[in-house]
Amino acid sequence: MQKMSEQAVATNRKAYHEYFILEEYEAGIVLCGTEVKSVRQGKLNLKDAWCSIKDGEIFVNGMHISPYEQGNIFNRDPLRVRKLLMHRREILRLFGVTRQEGLTLIPLSVYFNKGRAKVKVGLCKGKKLYDKRDVQADRDAKRNIERAMKERY
Repeated sequence: MQKMSEQAVATNRKAYHEYFILEEYEAGIVLCGTEVKSVRQGKLNLKDAWCSIKDGEIFVNGMHISPYEQGNIFNRDPLRVRKLLMHRREILRLFGVTRQEGLTLIPLSVYFNKGRAKVKVGLCKGKKLYDKRDVQADRDAKRNIERAMKERY
């Protein structure tokens, strides 16, 4: 029996720079046929995407999926709001947490798992400017230590 692995299509690198990721959740996404073909080709952008919860359902906003070249009349609006598929308990928990603590839901990556498109959604807290500087300083320090250790041996 062949085990199928997760095939990453796109990641939201801006989210890792702008936010602290507290928790990660996996959600399915509702796509039409031509959108799936574009996603398989890697023609999507998560840079300015965010998630919202309305009437007990979770939606992703601002995710750009380029129109499929051979799709003609079947192509949809590239920036349309798309529904995510999660368990109701998870959605209600996320709704409560985002309302009380001021956290946001950001799509972190889109990938295929066993042939189905999935979105990794992160429960995030915004970084301040000094937090970003601290992270950058830590990264530089680790890089310098690794470089020094490599030269030594």
